[in-house]
Amino acid sequence: MTDQGILYFFDQHKDSLHLYEAFASNVKKEITDIQIKVQKTQISFYNRHLFACVSFAKVRKKKDCPDNYIVITFGLNYKLESPRIDAASEPYPNRWTHHVLISDINEIDSELMGWIKEAATFSGKK
Repeated sequence: MTDQGILYFFDQHKDSLHLYEAFASNVKKEITDIQIKVQKTQISFYNRHLFACVSFAKVRKKKDCPDNYIVITFGLNYKLESPRIDAASEPYPNRWTHHVLISDINEIDSELMGWIKEAATFSGKK
């Protein structure tokens, strides 16, 4: 069941809601004791701290973006090297923020979920 805050968040991106629902479902299956907070510009996933979020962050030029997508952002203690990473930055020493654009439900795979679980573990140790 999708709550009103999530429906409002996706009001301008209705065709991307199924991507979020698949991602959130996988997160809930893989990681225990999480909280989800819907904000104006992102939907955040927390354990002790923020470990991932879903947004429409601009990680590619508009012409390179598919019509329907979400951006999944997560943090690790190292820079992840993968062609799937659209952008990465190090806002603090040994804290890397990674952004992955998802436009197909099949991209929410074991590799991505492995990174998310690793991010949750990293976040839980802060």
